[in-house]
Amino acid sequence: MIEKEKLIQLRWDEKGLIPAIVQEYRTKKVLMLAYMNEESLAKTLESGQTCFYSRSRQSLWNKGETSGNVQEVKRIRYDCDCDTLLVEVIQRGNACHTGEYSCFFNQICDRIEKGEMRPEMITDLVKIIKDRRQNPKEGSYTNYLFDKGIDKILKKVGEETAEVIIAAKNPDKGELIYEISDLVYHVLVLMEMSGVTVEEIKTELTERFGK
Repeated sequence: MIEKEKLIQLRWDEKGLIPAIVQEYRTKKVLMLAYMNEESLAKTLESGQTCFYSRSRQSLWNKGETSGNVQEVKRIRYDCDCDTLLVEVIQRGNACHTGEYSCFFNQICDRIEKGEMRPEMITDLVKIIKDRRQNPKEGSYTNYLFDKGIDKILKKVGEETAEVIIAAKNPDKGELIYEISDLVYHVLVLMEMSGVTVEEIKTELTERFGK
């Protein structure tokens, strides 16, 4: 639903632009910052996919028009000052032209304590698994699995599945958590070996939701 009366409240800068923060609708991960003018916003609303204004080229550009990494718009909101947009999207592929999923991958400060839960835990684990495959490390269990091949990985997934079942029959919740964690890790290794991404799983589950 497009609330057209809300558009007149937007405050454009002196160049007729407004910053648009793009956020993944499902994970809430911030993907990128771009700019829109009235025309690109209108095209975004009409097409259902993000269209921005390039300040360097001084022209409109459709996100993913060459890479195929389009952004399907789910919701657009604006802030209390009416001068910034929050565009929530379903991201297809990577948002960043460097190949990173989000443009915000460079880090200045990290005060997360060791052992503290990180929102990106699964993403970080996937990156480590991928890096081990591309840059083998001596003594790495992950590399051991990749070296042994798909049959070994499938065997481990089967074994861990059985251990989860056994743990679920026991009263020790901690044991169940431990075994599920083992299973998740080995499934992620299998996914990397088979070329399946977490985003593809999220997309599949999203498409199933509500059916």
